[in-house]
Amino acid sequence: MSEVHPQVQRVVNAAAAHELTLDVVEFPGGTRTAVDAAAAVGCEVGQIVKSLIFDVDGHIVLALTSGANRVDTAALAALAEGSRCGRADADVVREVTGFAIGGVPPFGHAHPVRAFLDPGLLSFEIVWAAAGTPRHVFPIEPAKLESVAGAVVGEFAESD
Repeated sequence: MSEVHPQVQRVVNAAAAHELTLDVVEFPGGTRTAVDAAAAVGCEVGQIVKSLIFDVDGHIVLALTSGANRVDTAALAALAEGSRCGRADADVVREVTGFAIGGVPPFGHAHPVRAFLDPGLLSFEIVWAAAGTPRHVFPIEPAKLESVAGAVVGEFAESD
């Protein structure tokens, strides 16, 4: 058996703390984008969880968005009770989450982050999320994702 990547192990440990066992799958070709991930997994793009980090009035938040949607920054700012919202840069993402863009998981971050969940993900029985690297993903029921991520479900996404 091959050694587990340390970033993946962090995500597995975070799930285990919530009594959840993850079935992490590695795709050597990578799953950096929602389209790449859906093709690798063999699912709809909408079943891919994009874990995106935003800055809302100086506070970092996590938007768990369906791969078929994009974040409406004004709606996310309002949901987070702020006024201005923009994407966090790569350095901030790594500092706050401990992961690089393209592999940010929905939980297991270096620092606590307020999370918001796109209700579009709740229409699926299973969704797929990054497991700490651009090559590793795992399936999860949306309700479990919501629970483990401590996410608030709210309208902040629109169709791509």
